[in-house]
Amino acid sequence: MHHLAQSSRPVSEGSGSWYAATTPAVEPRPALAGRERADVCVVGAGFTGVSAALHLAERGYSVVVLEAERVGWGASGRNGGQVGSGLRESMDDLERALGPSRAGTLWALTEEAKAIIAERIARHGIECDWRSGNLLASTRERYMGWMEDEAEFCHRRFGYRGYRMLSRAEMREEVASERYVGGRMDEGGGHLHPLRFVLGMAAAAAGAGARIFEDSRVERIRWGRPAEVSTARGGVVTAEHVVLAGNAHLGRLEPSIESRIMPIVNHQLATEPLGERRARSLVRSGACVHSTKFVVDYFRCTPDHRLLFGGGETYSDRPPGDLAGFVRRYMLRVFPQLADVRIDHAWSGRLAITRSRLPDVGRIAPNGFFAHGFSGHGVALTQIAGKLVAESVAGTAERFDVLAGLEHRPFPGGRRLRHPLLVLGMLYYALRDKL
Repeated sequence: MHHLAQSSRPVSEGSGSWYAATTPAVEPRPALAGRERADVCVVGAGFTGVSAALHLAERGYSVVVLEAERVGWGASGRNGGQVGSGLRESMDDLERALGPSRAGTLWALTEEAKAIIAERIARHGIECDWRSGNLLASTRERYMGWMEDEAEFCHRRFGYRGYRMLSRAEMREEVASERYVGGRMDEGGGHLHPLRFVLGMAAAAAGAGARIFEDSRVERIRWGRPAEVSTARGGVVTAEHVVLAGNAHLGRLEPSIESRIMPIVNHQLATEPLGERRARSLVRSGACVHSTKFVVDYFRCTPDHRLLFGGGETYSDRPPGDLAGFVRRYMLRVFPQLADVRIDHAWSGRLAITRSRLPDVGRIAPNGFFAHGFSGHGVALTQIAGKLVAESVAGTAERFDVLAGLEHRPFPGGRRLRHPLLVLGMLYYALRDKL
């Protein structure tokens, strides 16, 4: 699932996250100096940018990737690591809105996204702790109906057999919490170590010929054929195509798409090692779990038997004063039996949402592409977005256009009022969670 701006320190120097602490140090890549020429310039070296770079390089294109910090520094290296099926909107609702053909194509794309992850891990030998099982935990009886309806719809319409409903008793056996009334297990989903995965993908992209530059913040793009992409350090890339993959860190680089997404900040912690027996008692199967709350709780256990728990959102770049204590309160509402447990790591990170909670992809000028706003489903959806961008650069845009055709309204209020209005809306839905 989702999640995650820490400090500006590179991930290899330690970011406070358990992911950084359990990832071998990676040599920094050079900053862009002087001029480079490429078929494609990719802005951002997170999941989306690295996925696009790898797919493009495998097709024989010359690719330059520009990253303001380090590879995987943003949400891609510090999120919840959860991989699920489908989209944030239920597939039966999407079919009613979009029609059978487009909805069917979207479902096929999301299934292909999961297959890309599996293929990349296997082919490139990426050690990222993949484990199957993704459990949606219901906090209200009334949610169980639509969860089961969607499971039956996906089975009937797409032949998907990965969903399995859990009663209250079965849920209590699976997750040691009184907070949930039931759930839906997705055997076709799972979870992984996101930082190791994105670094493995970057290594594969570099091996295929992509040139990746870190500490190379893009300050200006002059659109044209070719386009010119200029960095804060004075480097310039001349490219036939440009891919914007900055997501929540896009800022004001491209004003025409700035209002289509809204950055929010999620927070996560890792407990001390609990031992195998106690960790297994929390989530019996080892699946990852996320809740039906608007402000999602999400958690899973690690190979070294810690609980990773994400909870709470803030809408400012300034993290809570006591970050570990802030997230711990959410954890104890789910697992009060962990009151005696020490918190070893706590970190935050910025993700981007859209008003529809569907990914926002499209074109800028005739030779620019963007993909962002994955709204908490970025681990998988970024993989297919990168592939579709590569297909479009190669001249085959049918599948890209299915995603690009999703309707996205800008957040209201203009640059000055957009953020305050979002905060009011988020606080309203957070209050509904509590009530």
